[in-house]
Amino acid sequence: MKKPDAEREGPERRCIVSGESGGKDGLIRFVLDPEGQVVPDLAEKLPGRGLWVTAVREMVEKAALKGHFAKAAKAPAKAGPELADLVERLLARRAADALGLARKAGALETGFEKVLTAIERGRIAALVEARDGAEDGRRKLEQRLRVVKEQGILGDVPVLSPLWADEMGLALGRGNVIHAALIPGRMQAKVVADLARLARYGRKLRPENARVM
Repeated sequence: MKKPDAEREGPERRCIVSGESGGKDGLIRFVLDPEGQVVPDLAEKLPGRGLWVTAVREMVEKAALKGHFAKAAKAPAKAGPELADLVERLLARRAADALGLARKAGALETGFEKVLTAIERGRIAALVEARDGAEDGRRKLEQRLRVVKEQGILGDVPVLSPLWADEMGLALGRGNVIHAALIPGRMQAKVVADLARLARYGRKLRPENARVM
């Protein structure tokens, strides 16, 4: 989890499970509410002492199961086995909201042909693919990305697939969305960060419907 000094950004925090320190982008902040309930604070704005956990599902599960929150807070802390699922839903909502904001800002193209055109023109900051999309379409787009990179038109473009098609569709106000291209610009850093954070955390839940909590 530790990064070389040159790669570290901002203040470091210590994971209460592993004991390792790292940038806040790789951890999730939790706080205790007045009743001692452990509450995820993804926006890092809630009052109270921050309890930081590496942003991976297994770490959150371990923190809840092994009593790490109470040990770190030196106070009674309520954290049930459902905490890791709650964090996933909150991360998914942030990722979906980020996509929605990108669409409203005109910084997102959807659909195979439009995404392919964005790649050909070198106007793509990230390729966003639905988790349950067909492999054939994804393979063709990723192959084209590699060709365009070899031609010197594009550099490295992240391929992210943390959301299901119905989640993407709901976020973008249409039916299921399989392929999307994030256009370079001011939305780029936030959208990529929120999608990548969910991807690193790991998905377990498959929504029964298209609602993103």
